[in-house]
Parts: sequence; structure tokens; C-alpha cells
Amino acid sequence: MNSTPDKKGLILVFTGPGKGKTTAALGILFRALGRGMKCGVVQFLKGKWETGERKFAKTIEDLDFHVMGLGFTWESDDLDRDKKAARSAWEKSCEMIFSENYKILILDEITYAFHYGWLTPEEVSEVIAKKPEDLHIILTGRNCPNLLTDMADLVSHIESPKHPYKNGIPAQLGIDY
Repeated sequence: MNSTPDKKGLILVFTGPGKGKTTAALGILFRALGRGMKCGVVQFLKGKWETGERKFAKTIEDLDFHVMGLGFTWESDDLDRDKKAARSAWEKSCEMIFSENYKILILDEITYAFHYGWLTPEEVSEVIAKKPEDLHIILTGRNCPNLLTDMADLVSHIESPKHPYKNGIPAQLGIDY
């Protein structure tokens, strides 16, 4: 019999250049919701358009879904405003982490905040190291820093050997958003 505790909060990272990082995280979230667990999502980047998951989240009682981003940074005309939004998303994340109200918390697309220098991996790792013992935290986004992948219990590197966008097919309703 395994002697490890059955209530250890895990750190999971979904990273890499492929499509499906948020989708993988949301799959875990919906599994947990089905088990009656209170869950939360903080989206650091998405926010300009209303995604299907955002619309559906409004209907779920045990899910707090916070869209804090202002859209994709490559479309931005004000990176200072985006930095403030990322800092605000991080403050909301910290509040949720230490509230002890959640069993699963997704920090969606947080890695972009590292890339642009809006957050440091060090400040995030310090907070995650102090999280409640039974809280699972899922980080998503490309190029997750080694500091965070090293402390994670699970790291999935999502690849994309084939993608419809490369063949001129735009994002599809229900698949991509």
C-alpha cells in the first residue's frame, strides 16, 4: 500500500508550442467540479472576446472564473495597460490561493506574464511554495520557466506537429474558442 497522503495538492504545468494547454487544464477542472470540488480560474491573457468556456463558466455554481487579460499581447496598443492587468490578475490569484476556498486553481496563460517581464518566476514560485497543502494549482502557457517546471509534480509539454492554422484554416467556434 502506498504511504503517501491522498490529499496532496499537486502543481501541474501544461506548456509547449501546441494547442490544448488550456483545454487540458479545463478537462481536469470539469472532472473536479463533477466531484463537488470548488474550483477557480484566472485568465492572464485572454479577455478580448468571450470564449465558450467563459460563457459556460457563468452557469456553474462552484466555479469562479476571472478573465483578467485584455487580449493577446501581439494585438495590444498599450503594453503598460497589459502589465497592470497582469499584476491585477496575479493579485487575484494570490487572493484565491490563500483563501482556502478552492481545491483546483488554474492560472491560465500565466507564462506570457514572465515573457513580458510583468511577473517573475521567483515571485510566483514563492507563493506556490506556501499554498494550502491540499490545493492543486495548474499553470498554462508556452515556455514555462524551469524554476516552475522543476517544482511541478506533473509537466506536460504539448506539441503541435500539425495545426489547421498552418493550412489557412482560422480558429473554429467550439474548438478554439
